Amino acid sequence: MRNVVLALGLLALASAGAAVTSGAAQGPRDTDETVRVYKAPTCGCCALWIVHLQEHGFEVETTDVPNVAPLKQRAGVPRRLSSCHTALVGDYVIEGHVPAADVRRLLDERPRVAGLAVPGMPIGSPGMEVPGRGVQRYDVIAFQRNGQTEVYSSHGR
Repeated sequence: MRNVVLALGLLALASAGAAVTSGAAQGPRDTDETVRVYKAPTCGCCALWIVHLQEHGFEVETTDVPNVAPLKQRAGVPRRLSSCHTALVGDYVIEGHVPAADVRRLLDERPRVAGLAVPGMPIGSPGMEVPGRGVQRYDVIAFQRNGQTEVYSSHGR
């Protein structure tokens, strides 16, 4: 039900002038697993994260919006976990440059969390690769709608 309410809110954002595009490298395992990404139209790292998901078998629908902040607030993303794009998949929120393997694990294990987030834009996270810079250490954070968080996985040095 929560996902339906979020989707209705997102449709309102999309109808206010957003452009919708989509693509997939491979079909999803389940129709619930289409990743719906909301991002600024000019964000290059968001587009690279989308390619990363597609390369790992996710179907992705992309909606460009002029301001992602209202969606983040409605989806329950804690401000301190904010990044440049927000996605919805199944009953979960994915915030920022979360690796596809962590999204897949989330969907396979179905833990009782609102979603996963990679705060900020860590160098080397999917979509934030910089040649010669390696991978900055970063955590993928599982969050609850009440603001509780815990480390879901760690990456990098």
